[in-house]
Amino acid sequence: MAAITNTFITSDAVGNREDLQNAIYSIAPFDTPFMSAIGRENVEAVTHEWQTDTLAAAASNAHNEGFDVSSFTAVTPTTRESNICQISMKDVIVSETQNVVNKAGRTSEVAYQVAKNSKELKRDMEFIVTQNQTPVLTGARKMKALEGWLRTNTSRGTGTTTGTDPSTATTATAGDAGASDLRTFTEGILKDVIQKVYSSGGDPSILMVGPVNKQRVSGFTGRSSAREIVQVGNIQGAASLYASDFGDLSVIPNRFSRERSAFVLDPEYAAIGFLRDFSLVELAKTGDAEKRMLSVEYTLVMRNEAAHGVAADLVTS
Repeated sequence: MAAITNTFITSDAVGNREDLQNAIYSIAPFDTPFMSAIGRENVEAVTHEWQTDTLAAAASNAHNEGFDVSSFTAVTPTTRESNICQISMKDVIVSETQNVVNKAGRTSEVAYQVAKNSKELKRDMEFIVTQNQTPVLTGARKMKALEGWLRTNTSRGTGTTTGTDPSTATTATAGDAGASDLRTFTEGILKDVIQKVYSSGGDPSILMVGPVNKQRVSGFTGRSSAREIVQVGNIQGAASLYASDFGDLSVIPNRFSRERSAFVLDPEYAAIGFLRDFSLVELAKTGDAEKRMLSVEYTLVMRNEAAHGVAADLVTS
């Protein structure tokens, strides 16, 4: 029913106060499951190097009583690996006026934007270290990321290649399968990768997957003897632990790693190396504004890639 003629309503008024809640809501995720799971260490050069080694294959070993050594086994040298430190940054510029006016949801605009950008910087890092990024040695340097390292324990689609040690081929990363060669993630593929990691000497404890393949994993059986107690009235529709023949793996979804890859990880054998830790710098004032820069210089230290595995080239929907 229409209002009586000349009724003074809110759309005619000019003095009503706005009702702006004193809060700011964001659901954008800023969790970093891969970086949170692995180690942290300090590095001292733009190109960080480390060594890996392995033991000779187990073999029959029997000798005559009183034997003497007439020939010696050749000593196998260690393998020297390396990765490049990458610089990531975020910047903030806020006018002096905006910083002092009365605002909803925050007191200092500079402080709010710095806090927001610090979360974005960590998201960028998580995205970078879990990709198939080609290393770049000069200019805007780029590290070799997780997928490019994994070459020993892999399951890949047709026509793909594995990454190589950056000390011998700085631009060699894993080659992706074409769209027509992507595969549905199955328990058989997962078991194959876990078995390869175990046979190589790894002790994986994490299965890291994207959201789509996290749901697929929830349909896997695991060891037939595995049991989980569910309270009456609860619906069990997700798997947070995969019970394999070689140990239990925590199933961790990652929003920032590629959906097309599932990683079997031993977190002891990977770390983020910091050449320069997170820093916040107040930049020189050149006008009527406040300027800040957040930066970090870091790399992925793949302590031994054979401790991990990847099921690659998976369908993403």
